[in-house]
Amino acid sequence: MENLVGKASPSASFNMPSLLASKEKLVGTVKAANDAAKTAKTDKAAQDFEAVYISEMLKPMFETVEVDDMFGGGKGEEVFRGLLTQEMGKSIAKQGGFGLAAQVKAELLKIQEQQSNTIQQ
Repeated sequence: MENLVGKASPSASFNMPSLLASKEKLVGTVKAANDAAKTAKTDKAAQDFEAVYISEMLKPMFETVEVDDMFGGGKGEEVFRGLLTQEMGKSIAKQGGFGLAAQVKAELLKIQEQQSNTIQQ
């Protein structure tokens, strides 16, 4: 049996610079996809934070509204009001909110960058 270690078949042609370029391109694509996924998660977290903040700001407003005895009252309305303020907060945040989400996102991205730099060192 012939030793084939270190021998390439005549049909196998490897262009090392081309392979390295392909590898770098693939790594760049994977990093871009990972960054896009992180950015999407960061956007969602920032928007969710703003929605909760807005909901908490709306709660006192609804506490001052009197209950109509004819059609309301009781535990059901208390629960419904809580859900209503949550959904209002989500809706306001989704439409742009107060601009808090952009600031929260910027801070989250700074923290992620600092953590990334710490890991690389």
